[in-house]
Amino acid sequence: MVMNTLYGTDPLRDMRRLQDEINRLVQGAAAPRGGFPTINVYANPDGIVITAELPGVKHEDLQITVHRDTVTLGGERQDRPEDDQVYHRRERGRGQFVRTFGLPFQVDTEKVKATLSDGVLILSLQRPEADKPKRIQVSAGRA
Repeated sequence: MVMNTLYGTDPLRDMRRLQDEINRLVQGAAAPRGGFPTINVYANPDGIVITAELPGVKHEDLQITVHRDTVTLGGERQDRPEDDQVYHRRERGRGQFVRTFGLPFQVDTEKVKATLSDGVLILSLQRPEADKPKRIQVSAGRA
């Protein structure tokens, strides 16, 4: 075991893998470490765009709440086999989910846009005009 640690392998890897399997059994489904849904957040001068992977979630089963500098994604993913089918293996979770994100600015709730297409949510959150950084023009001259 000492030799393995010297060559870069992790002696606790198997214990962590076992813990992950136990967690999956207790939770009833395989959940990504960051939670469900998995997201990416992109910032630009006007605001933030959040993309979330939501396979199996219908737009009518999705709730999005924006309050000041907080966004909450919630909903339900239903995954049921056809009438004459049973699961052979099930790794995708189902049921209700909620995920909340803090943002570095307050959101202009009048300019929020959300689209769900092919299992990907694109949420565009705009910064209020009063909160956007303003460039100050400097003039040359004497004080």
